[in-house]
Amino acid sequence: MLTINHLTKTYGDKKAVDDLSLCINPGEIYGFIGHNGAGKTTTLKSIAGILGFDEGEILINGKSIKDKPIECKKEMAYIPDNPDLYEYMTGIKYLNFIADIYGVPSEGRNDKIRKLSDIFGLTDDLGEAIAAYSHGMKQKLAIVSAWLHDPKLIIMDEPFVGLDPKASHELKTMMREFCDKGGAIFFSTHVLEVAEKLCDKIAIIKNGQLIKSGTMEDVRGDDSLEEVFLELEAE
Repeated sequence: MLTINHLTKTYGDKKAVDDLSLCINPGEIYGFIGHNGAGKTTTLKSIAGILGFDEGEILINGKSIKDKPIECKKEMAYIPDNPDLYEYMTGIKYLNFIADIYGVPSEGRNDKIRKLSDIFGLTDDLGEAIAAYSHGMKQKLAIVSAWLHDPKLIIMDEPFVGLDPKASHELKTMMREFCDKGGAIFFSTHVLEVAEKLCDKIAIIKNGQLIKSGTMEDVRGDDSLEEVFLELEAE
């Protein structure tokens, strides 16, 4: 579903991402962890087609994000770490705007919006301007918009930040159900306990370089993910 081959991205003399290669298959929840500035957000933005990169290739369902960006973006959804939404819109106008962009049929659209919004207790607030939303509400709206067009791949940068415990639980359930139906998720997080319980596979990045990846069992061994991460960070 997602293939990253020798991805390299530099800012001046600094390599934010250095020769990164990963493969995320259908059905997998793949966690991406590392310290602040390790290169996680740069990688995710490159996958989403927001940032260009210097070397390597990124394939979405076999298509290059460089050569066929529109086709790739039709098959994925991206949730940034800080959801910068069109605040002059109401929540419902924003969701219809996203649905129009992705060609979501009008028939059944309202039912789908209501079903997803109900999960996060957001339905009654959809008539309000997004400017009046809290950070958590904006995050919930971004999540609803990501699921709205039935993507095959979902990219998320710190998706649990700002969510209350119930919303976090609902998102974890949605992620598992999405991948059990053949989708794939690649997301960054600092919440190692969540990654440990939720992810099928994990990748640890440090200073732009991949230092360990594989199934949770392979990466963790007999230790906790936190212990492995701290040990690798100290090396």
